[in-house]
Amino acid sequence: MTEKTKTKATKAPGSATLGERISGAFSTAADEMRASANPESKQHAEQAAKTSGGRRPRRARLRLTRIDPWSVMKTSFLLSVAFGIVTVVAVFIVWSVLGAAGVWESVDQMVADVIGGESTTNFAIEDYLGTSRVLGFTMLVAVIDVVLLTAIATLGAFLYNMAAALLGGVELTLAEDER
Repeated sequence: MTEKTKTKATKAPGSATLGERISGAFSTAADEMRASANPESKQHAEQAAKTSGGRRPRRARLRLTRIDPWSVMKTSFLLSVAFGIVTVVAVFIVWSVLGAAGVWESVDQMVADVIGGESTTNFAIEDYLGTSRVLGFTMLVAVIDVVLLTAIATLGAFLYNMAAALLGGVELTLAEDER
């Protein structure tokens, strides 16, 4: 007797949990599908099962037919907010490093050399591209990105649901680890 039939023989019918019944049905269906698909692969699978400790990894073929748009919207919103925060922090760090490295003074000096004259002595690039202006613009872009990415992801879920209704969805094959 195999390990499956021993456990089935010792339990009363109907005493198996839902998870055991589902996994049993999946493994039986997968075994039947493999056996009917290729008789040589059945022999190879049986030989591999004997050498790997007697247990083959179970496989289940599932079809993704619907994605919940509300779930997609919540998840994409949170990921978009995280992306926006990372963007603002990255721009602040880059802007601070450029300021500490003296890039803005070099730009001021270059503009004074190119234009020349006394009117350029008061020129400062930070008057036009200051840290507060750049961070304000970055926050505006981050907020727009949050709205757009959330809307596009939710729209994508609706479009996938319509396409899956027509075409059947994406087919996945799930398998256990071979440990």
